[in-house]
Amino acid sequence: MTSFPIGGDLDVRRLGFGAMQLPTEPGAARETSFAVVRRAVRLGVTLIDTAYMYGGGANEELLAEALYPYPDGLLITTKVGVARSSPSDEWKLDGRPAVLRDQVEQALRRLRVERIELLQLHRIDPETPLADQIGTLRDLRTEGKIGRIGLSEVTVDELGRARGIVDIASVQNRYNLLDREHEPVLAACEAAGIAFLPWRPVAWGKSGARAEIAAVAAEAEATPTQIALAWLLGHSPVILPIPGTARVDHLEENLAAERLRLTPAQRDRLDRLPAPE
Repeated sequence: MTSFPIGGDLDVRRLGFGAMQLPTEPGAARETSFAVVRRAVRLGVTLIDTAYMYGGGANEELLAEALYPYPDGLLITTKVGVARSSPSDEWKLDGRPAVLRDQVEQALRRLRVERIELLQLHRIDPETPLADQIGTLRDLRTEGKIGRIGLSEVTVDELGRARGIVDIASVQNRYNLLDREHEPVLAACEAAGIAFLPWRPVAWGKSGARAEIAAVAAEAEATPTQIALAWLLGHSPVILPIPGTARVDHLEENLAAERLRLTPAQRDRLDRLPAPE
């Protein structure tokens, strides 16, 4: 299965693109970012992930400049709930309703849309009641400013509590072949039909684990990165990997993983890899 219906009705290609690594500063690097994201769309990517935290909105603006007017079927999902603190100017969690509302309004402006089809809470702010944070997103959905609500870096308990307030369409937690800490969250998402977007979908551990991945890659005539992505796609039908890159050749390598089919024996070897110490 190469596609998944987020929220039950928003069909996207499972292998998406994470925009965090794209340089946004003016000049040649920005032009390269345009080339990468436009190439992604031409190759059929329909899910692009960004966030306010990625440059304080600069990443959202870059995507709009590169892709607007957006082609039919393209989903750009963004995240709110992290803000710069004064006077230190450091990023911190901030899920106060007024902050969430303002960040959504600014994201609408930067992305040049009237509605964000999937809006994710970047992190749950422990200093603001969960009901206030989720309730604000629910109200924004009712007002038509967002279409679906997602969460990031949550536990099974937090996911359950949030679902008691509003429907949750996606979860974005750290997860990859060598880092399966959030397997219980993935299982909860699979049981509920919730999209699971692993961030850092490709990350390597100790040399022994890397050697096993390299061996499978050699057998499959693929790269280790492609093996890691193919493993994710086959591990659960609700997984929507969003690998990021600032290079067109790496983008093309990542997307080619969709065509890779691991054998049962290869998958078993990868499944049994120990977590890095």
